[in-house]
Amino acid sequence: MTDGKNGPRWVTETLHEEGGLRTSYRADRVLFEEGTEHQHLVIFDNPTFGRMMTLDGATQVTERDEFVYHEMMTHVPVLAHGNVKKLLIIGGGDGGILREAARHKGIEKITMVEIDPAVTDFSKSHLPMISAGAFGDPRLELVFADGSKFVEGEGETYDVIIVDSTDPVGPGAVLFEESFYRNARGRLTEGGIMVTQNGVPFLQPAELASTISKFHRLFKVCSCYLATIPTYVGGPMAMGIGTDDEFAKAVTVEALEHRFAAAGFKTRYYTPEVHKAAFALPAYVREIVDAARR
Repeated sequence: MTDGKNGPRWVTETLHEEGGLRTSYRADRVLFEEGTEHQHLVIFDNPTFGRMMTLDGATQVTERDEFVYHEMMTHVPVLAHGNVKKLLIIGGGDGGILREAARHKGIEKITMVEIDPAVTDFSKSHLPMISAGAFGDPRLELVFADGSKFVEGEGETYDVIIVDSTDPVGPGAVLFEESFYRNARGRLTEGGIMVTQNGVPFLQPAELASTISKFHRLFKVCSCYLATIPTYVGGPMAMGIGTDDEFAKAVTVEALEHRFAAAGFKTRYYTPEVHKAAFALPAYVREIVDAARR
């Protein structure tokens, strides 16, 4: 980040720096900047994207486009499943996944495991529009722990597990290891669904390939679906999905429309049609997925 002494202050994303790409956002006001025990966190206001949060040089969430990511990470697995009672969120300290999950009144319990309490505290204070009061939902069990350790061994099982992690660097790296995926799979109910964020395939093909190859060894059905999120530069973002339920991925638009109507809320990005279309992969993404399954 530039210091702003000789002009506007800019926050520079360095996630793709090795590939020769940087993205900078003007910080009209910096609300918080500090290195926590686990990562370096900055919260600031940008004229285009509103309030933003970055961790270790990577954009995590913005006020303007967060709805795309959070709706697609949540409603695709929940509505594909069709009868979610218990849902587990690994990560997601900003509360966006929690907010969207809480909109499903049929869900009886939401467990959220976040490694860094500071992320949740800062998000409540500086990004309250993301969680929109969801941290007060009585169905929430909030646990501050390492998500990889939380799923080890036997314990409570869940119909949907959503892994809302950072990229596979720093404390988030363990959430891309096969041992974590295997342990998480063991905490799924029969027919349960697991969803992960897997970066932008155009710039991060190895990240998607790694998850799909591991899912292929663990689940009967594995693939990814896509969503276009403006601040995640380089094309659409991939979300990995694994399940043993053959019907979850093949669910019809008509069934999704019925489930979505019964849920009784409106969305800004997700629709049943978008849900189905998100699994229609461009050739370059399909090549990554097919190669990883071999």
